[in-house]
Amino acid sequence: MVRTSKSNTANQTKAKPKGRARTYLFLFMVWSLLITGGLYGAKTYTDHLRQQITNQIAMQTEQQLMVVQKDYQKQIAALKDSVSGDLGKMQTKIDSLNELLAFTKDSANSKTDNSNQLYTQLAEVKMKLDDLKKNLDTLQ
Repeated sequence: MVRTSKSNTANQTKAKPKGRARTYLFLFMVWSLLITGGLYGAKTYTDHLRQQITNQIAMQTEQQLMVVQKDYQKQIAALKDSVSGDLGKMQTKIDSLNELLAFTKDSANSKTDNSNQLYTQLAEVKMKLDDLKKNLDTLQ
């Protein structure tokens, strides 16, 4: 029986290195899973943060664009009112020049120089009025 006890002891000493190898393999697998899980979690978290930041920037940009658009619309409305007022004043001046021209034409037979000057001024005023209308059309 002594032999069996020696052989049992020999088997036990051989079994310990296999058990240690399995333990090391198990620990290595657990360690690998933990690292892989940590990397996956870190990637998922950074993707989540990136999406949140992108959404915040998009919202801020949209708000700023709305403010700029409102300001632009206010400026366009003010400019349109100003041009409309200027056009009204120019029309009044043109009408008064037309009346003056008609009066001058009717009353002066030999004063053709004055009449030509009035026609020239009237043409210049009409050109300016046309330019103002074009500018108003481009603004709209």
